[in-house]
Amino acid sequence: MTPFLRGPMGWVEVICGPMFSGKSEELIRRLRRAQIARQRVQVFKPVIDDRYSREEIVSHSEQRIPARNVHAAREILELMDPRTQVVGIDEAHFYDDEISSVVESLANMGKRVIVAGLDLDYLGQPFDHVTRLLAQAEEITKSLAICMRCGNPASRTQRLVPSEERIVVGGASAYEARCRQCFEPRLGQVELPLEERRAGT
Repeated sequence: MTPFLRGPMGWVEVICGPMFSGKSEELIRRLRRAQIARQRVQVFKPVIDDRYSREEIVSHSEQRIPARNVHAAREILELMDPRTQVVGIDEAHFYDDEISSVVESLANMGKRVIVAGLDLDYLGQPFDHVTRLLAQAEEITKSLAICMRCGNPASRTQRLVPSEERIVVGGASAYEARCRQCFEPRLGQVELPLEERRAGT
């Protein structure tokens, strides 16, 4: 009897943690190793992330790799070359909720999918679609930064500028890494005028 033959096996690797923990650097390292192995690689980044380059993923340590800008997660599937073996996706938290199903589809197509992104927002709350990615991943790497206040391992991203938006694109002038004890989520919140605070009580 002829055994049932499957296609190439895909899987999902998620690199998560706070800002300045080396997530993009680790993503670039894995993608470059795949390129050295002469595997076909496609790399994607959200169009909103234009901090250092519009056409590259750039780590805080200045490592770079060319990437395709997309407005929505679904575009990744539309732009996928059937011959691609390894897919890199940076800044997963910037995508819409469909990113987890897109990643799942890619893995089911036999692709190795490497995704990097924040797991917690500026309030220390999980990004739901990143949480789903963690649940469906075969491999998870939790990166830690160094707390800018005390030097201990940092797992939180401290927003330094007030905003009502959950997503504010920025670098070292707007964010820093903090440990659990030094983290102050209220710093990133907009302080309402006294009249509005009284009205809400």
